[in-house]
Amino acid sequence: MKIPFVKLHGAKNDFLVTPAADVPITDLQELAIAICNRYTGVGADGWILLDRTEGPDTPGQSYDATIRVFNSDGSEPELSGNGTRCAALLLARERPGKSDRIRIRTGAGIKELRLVSGGHDLEYRFEMNMGSVRVLDLHAKLQGHDAVILDVGNPQCAIPVDDFDFDWRSAGAAVERDSRFPNRTNVSFIRQVDRHTIEVRFWERGAGETNSSGTGSTGAAMAAVARGFAESPVSVLTPAGPLQLRFEPEAWLTGPAEYIADGCFHYGKIVPS
Repeated sequence: MKIPFVKLHGAKNDFLVTPAADVPITDLQELAIAICNRYTGVGADGWILLDRTEGPDTPGQSYDATIRVFNSDGSEPELSGNGTRCAALLLARERPGKSDRIRIRTGAGIKELRLVSGGHDLEYRFEMNMGSVRVLDLHAKLQGHDAVILDVGNPQCAIPVDDFDFDWRSAGAAVERDSRFPNRTNVSFIRQVDRHTIEVRFWERGAGETNSSGTGSTGAAMAAVARGFAESPVSVLTPAGPLQLRFEPEAWLTGPAEYIADGCFHYGKIVPS
């Protein structure tokens, strides 16, 4: 079975995008695990099914497309900020000059993206409305860490740290599966740089360590603001480069998306060389 894909990345958080109509099977979890495998598959942090069917022409309800996101372990998160930008890139390339705004329906609702730059090459930049961010517990204690628990459309746990000179990956894995999170959580570790800048490391639910995270950056920035050691706008320094957050009070995330490659993944059978 041939599964077409486009590979893109949003700040080195990479995704494979496939038209939903080109996936004739229902075992999407196993297919996600197979296609995202970095040794026997194409390799990515996640896989996105893109349905280009437009929504109703009703104020507040219209949308240009729908996406479903799968992590590399087959789990299905509600939202991916970087992944949504990648899907928006494909939609923007299909209609150059027609609109600088794209609305995508996600598991966390309809998200609006504004084209900041791009349209003539393989790299675009979008500002995305991440919606309202809820702080659920400003001073949580988890696995021996002081933390902030948030809802960014998906679960987030942000942990302020002085530096990253400790085994934060193991700490992230432990917090991800803490009993307080029955559906697991994303984890970010935050170091203050100045009043408008934080540095972050990410441990994502279902993917492990990632170079960046859109929802993770949103949660980390809001946690820093809520704790009082940062104020909007916030530059989030990730291992892949900076992402920008502002709160008005809804969160707006600005970051890149880049087209990498396209092809077909041969799933479920041996293909002659």
